[in-house]
Amino acid sequence: MPAKSVNDIVALCKRRGFIFTGSEIYGGLGGAYDYGPYGVEMMKNIRNAWWNAMVYSRNDIEGLDAALISNRLMWKYSGHESSFSDPLVECKKCGARMRQDKMRDQTKCDNCGSTDITEPRAYQLMMGLSIGATADGAINAYLRPETATTTYVNFKNVLDACPHKLPFGICQIGKAFRNEISPRGFVFRMREFEQAEMQYFVNPQDDEKYFEMWKKTRLDWWTNVLGIPADKLRFKPHDKLAHYAKAAVDIEYEFPDGFDEVEGIHNRQDFDLGSHTKSQSDFKINANVLKNSDSTTKLSYSDAQTGENFIPYVIETAMGVNRAMLAVMLSAYTDEQLPDGKSRIVLKLKPALAPVKAAVIPLARNVPELLTTAENIENDLRKLGIGRIELENSGNIGKNYRRHDEIGTPVCITVDHQTLEDGTITMRHRDTMAQERVAIADVPRRVLEIING
Repeated sequence: MPAKSVNDIVALCKRRGFIFTGSEIYGGLGGAYDYGPYGVEMMKNIRNAWWNAMVYSRNDIEGLDAALISNRLMWKYSGHESSFSDPLVECKKCGARMRQDKMRDQTKCDNCGSTDITEPRAYQLMMGLSIGATADGAINAYLRPETATTTYVNFKNVLDACPHKLPFGICQIGKAFRNEISPRGFVFRMREFEQAEMQYFVNPQDDEKYFEMWKKTRLDWWTNVLGIPADKLRFKPHDKLAHYAKAAVDIEYEFPDGFDEVEGIHNRQDFDLGSHTKSQSDFKINANVLKNSDSTTKLSYSDAQTGENFIPYVIETAMGVNRAMLAVMLSAYTDEQLPDGKSRIVLKLKPALAPVKAAVIPLARNVPELLTTAENIENDLRKLGIGRIELENSGNIGKNYRRHDEIGTPVCITVDHQTLEDGTITMRHRDTMAQERVAIADVPRRVLEIING
């Protein structure tokens, strides 16, 4: 049985050390969460899976890690400072503020049901900063609300350092910050979150071809790499396009309360490089951009064959890493009835995504020979460099198996008394609970086979 609601995942995350409420001992802070020992590992594995697909398996995409704090002018010319806001209404009876587009009934307060609510007004989502020794409190910088804009302003830096012909891309994974008025859905919508975004720069005449290519490429990654069933995902074209977009579609995952966005693919035309470029009048910019008198660099591309100098179009893929982890956990969560009438909770994760790759368990905790053998196996597995390996020395084999089922460990290796006699261990497989005897010398190879699929 799958998770009945996100609350099943919330409970598992707290119980097993995936995700904790931020500032919990002081009452918490809405929209802020801390990732525990296994959450850290799983997030890292999802990041690695994305980076492997976007950078290491290709020759046309470079990586970037830009600053979290950036000059106010960057966000002025990107359009964020003037238009990056949510339409909010306020209930005059209870004081609750709500995003109008997310209300269950736009005529009634979601909190108390009152119909006495204000007209919607814009609410700035960016988190402004006043930095510097002589700062007087005026906003002169922002925490970035997304990673894309810091990619655009580094377009020329990356192209000069690592020359590419079009098309080519630049990608980032990193934190972003938004002053969300109503964080919701556990880690679905937060004030501090993590994005994995790629900006693919193309000749304007090829934009539609590459938009379709990236739609297919990204959907395939969700199913083949993250292991999410295809019937739990769908494309949802935007009903209303942003002013900069020529086309936009979301990849949506079916959460327990319905489909919602986990990644966006956008054809942003020449808006972004055109907005930040010097000497805008030198180029034929299709998008409607704010006149820029502050940029010091032309963000254009010179075609060596045609001699043409132009502003490339951008095809963007933008994924929420926190949302991806939540979708993966929901998809993998299984409440399974066992033949003996009992049940178990198991995360049937892709092995490469599992926070612990293997657990080594001495059958009894007070037998030094068993512990020594287990430690030797643990050390051999650590040398593989495949991720976290755990040694469990509690002596309660049943509880150890259940714990590792819940955190998604693909395989448990039990060292028992027979091990001391014939040099074999019991390898117990998570999804089937099948057990087999394996020679100690073969354990590293077998574990590698399991992790690599």
